[in-house]
Amino acid sequence: MLPTDEQLIAHVMAGEPAALQPLVERYHGPLLGYLYRLTSGDRPLAEDLVQDTFEHVLRQDSFRPGWRFKPWLYAIATHLTYDHFRTPSARRTTELDDRAAPEHADDAAGPEEQAQAASLARQVADAIGQLPAEYRAALLLRYYTGHSLQEISAALNIPLGTVKSRLSVGTRRLRQLLIRVETETR
Repeated sequence: MLPTDEQLIAHVMAGEPAALQPLVERYHGPLLGYLYRLTSGDRPLAEDLVQDTFEHVLRQDSFRPGWRFKPWLYAIATHLTYDHFRTPSARRTTELDDRAAPEHADDAAGPEEQAQAASLARQVADAIGQLPAEYRAALLLRYYTGHSLQEISAALNIPLGTVKSRLSVGTRRLRQLLIRVETETR
């Protein structure tokens, strides 16, 4: 039987850094996808932030028994991302890497359908990138990574009511952005 995330992080905190490897294998891909979207498609930055997150985990001693690992990991990643964008040298772009769109295209569809799906994926990703960071983080945690409301609350260190509010407002703003894009392309 595989050890749980919480068992592995307990070993890491007890001075066994090799126990971090299974956690990296489990969470590298999902965390990279989350940070890629949180950084509006800046893949090199997202990759750096994933590495920084796991380095931070390795140096941490703040994980407490009874906590769940996944929200704690995403909290670290989210805070590192926010810290990055607070630095004067950080410049934020909303242009998305065209390499992200094909992953959303249906391989069984014809070229025209694939192109439409890729275009729609770029539009949605661009609209998400235009949202303020607090709404973008809540939406991505909920709808991209599948976190529960309680996990989002823990990851972002905000009350459950604030999570619900950010999801509601973020969804409404995203819908408005997408409607605007749709009317501009007609």
